Amino acid sequence: MEGAIALLHWFHRLRIRPEIRDDIHQAFTEDLALIPVQRKVTSHVANSRQEEGGGMLANSSALAAGRHHSVGRRWDGTVLAVGNTATAECRVERWEDVVAVAAGNVHTATNTGRSHTVGLRSDGTVRATGWNGDGQCDVAGWRGVTAVAAGWRRTLGLLANGRVLAVGRSSEGQCDVQSWREMVVLSCGDWHSVGVRSDGSALAAGNNRRRQCAVEGWRDLVAISAGYLHTVGLRADGRAVATGDRATGACEVDDWEDVVALSAGSYHTVGVTASGRVLAAGDNSYRQCEVGGWRDIVAVAAGSTHTLGLRANGTVVTAGNNADRQCEVDAWSGIQLP
Repeated sequence: MEGAIALLHWFHRLRIRPEIRDDIHQAFTEDLALIPVQRKVTSHVANSRQEEGGGMLANSSALAAGRHHSVGRRWDGTVLAVGNTATAECRVERWEDVVAVAAGNVHTATNTGRSHTVGLRSDGTVRATGWNGDGQCDVAGWRGVTAVAAGWRRTLGLLANGRVLAVGRSSEGQCDVQSWREMVVLSCGDWHSVGVRSDGSALAAGNNRRRQCAVEGWRDLVAISAGYLHTVGLRADGRAVATGDRATGACEVDDWEDVVALSAGSYHTVGVTASGRVLAAGDNSYRQCEVGGWRDIVAVAAGSTHTLGLRANGTVVTAGNNADRQCEVDAWSGIQLP
């Protein structure tokens, strides 16, 4: 199985027209197809990845981990969610035709916890449920969206023309993305937003007190993920880079190699290798980094204090805090990357 996963990851690096590549991938995995959202594939990135939500060299769009809940997108476009339901963040049972999901995450503290969930539909429209205190769920009017990202109190949407939409809290500048152009990947941390441009460079906006926005020198990126006070990026050569607060060890990714996907939690970072194994660095207070035994993984999502891993067979494994039942995904099946 590890050989098959490696082959699948390698396949996504090839320069093949997206519509042909999707058809072959569908046949290879023996899953039913969904009509994909129109995506912008640039000449720089097409060698090594599809953009976020479209391939394995990217931030996962099939899984999302929040402060108290977990979300998964199934092969048929429906969505599953478990965990805290206090603000209706798990009310996704009627969602259909979804191609990507995102969950608002925030670091664990006495004054945090409310969250929201976002779903991107194949027609480019967006749905949201959960806490809306800052208007972070006001996405009903969005059209032509190709990727979504959710952070604490905000939501970002990537348009086909490479521009970015934002709603929610902006007091730290995290929604100041109107000037961004030619974007292909987006991610939200607690108080900062990051993205990858079509030339492989990175942009960041928001709180930079721990240099979590110091990404201006990064090049050849294919993915990026923002945590609480740190940011990690994945280069086309399979190496990871990081910036921000190093106190928790979440930035200790310099030795990682052959990485094909990554995700930043509040205080930890996880990555998937081409062989389907998982790497982790950072805080392990809730055993959220106990992922060394996982195999055949194709995507990961890191929350505040828990971690999700998507197996090639569509099931999900978890590690970390289960106080709100956010790790109770044993019954999930058919979770699939678009």
